[in-house]
Amino acid sequence: MGGGNSSPSPPPSPPPTLLSTPWRNLPWNKEEDLNFVKSFKPWNQDVSHLRILLYGPVGAGKSSFINSVDTALQGRIASRAPTDAISGRSYTTKYKTYKIRKGQGSHYPFVFNDIMGFEKDTDRGVDVDDVILALKGHVEENHQFNPTQRLKEGDKGYRSSPTLNDRVQVLVCVIPADQLSIMSDEVVKKMRKVRLTASELGIPQLAILTKADIACAKVKQNLNNAYKSIYLKKQVDKVNTLLGIPLNSIFLVKNYDPDPNISDDMNALIMNALRQMITFGDDFLSDL
Repeated sequence: MGGGNSSPSPPPSPPPTLLSTPWRNLPWNKEEDLNFVKSFKPWNQDVSHLRILLYGPVGAGKSSFINSVDTALQGRIASRAPTDAISGRSYTTKYKTYKIRKGQGSHYPFVFNDIMGFEKDTDRGVDVDDVILALKGHVEENHQFNPTQRLKEGDKGYRSSPTLNDRVQVLVCVIPADQLSIMSDEVVKKMRKVRLTASELGIPQLAILTKADIACAKVKQNLNNAYKSIYLKKQVDKVNTLLGIPLNSIFLVKNYDPDPNISDDMNALIMNALRQMITFGDDFLSDL
């Protein structure tokens, strides 16, 4: 009777988590994007700055991204935009403009507007129509958002005659890469409505996926793996499918929250996304 001592088959190899080459290349010189941002001046002389509006679900990291840009440009940890990682509700309740200091008495020629986050319930989070009013420049500084009462003409906080400086020139969707799969259909519909209105207004749009390190263990080990991550590439593809934002306009970042240490790799991701925001916004203004 036969019966050899056949060796058991080796277990199958786990699927790869990283591509051998990145699916998007960052500048070889990590200072390139930073230098571009530092030297930027708006092409259109009728505006003093580009206005970049961040929107997205609660807890996506909108305020943290503003602080991260400030940190990367200042070379020190900045936290002017208040954040909260505990409440689970939108910590931003007012329409606030953030300027970033460039030197003694001067600021960079772009500003960020932070806005209350979207939630799935109709009585929580910012109202879609309020975000659309912000796009058009109708929301005044420090307006207190009310989830159950949208802003309308004649209300306190409504700007009836916005100037070009008041209007948004770049719209940026901020989504946490580690929570994209559980984002509710209601929130997606709200973001989609804002995006479609911005398209009608001709406003350029981008998306940033925050928390790339939390979403992918290989990226947590080394941020240079961000654009090699197969999982994160799938998340980028999903944002493209859900919102229609082009693949080349979706970026990965890790915010300086809670990380307290300045990192060239973090700065490289942040500045690469910021450079594209500035480029899109300047193109928009030059066409006006």
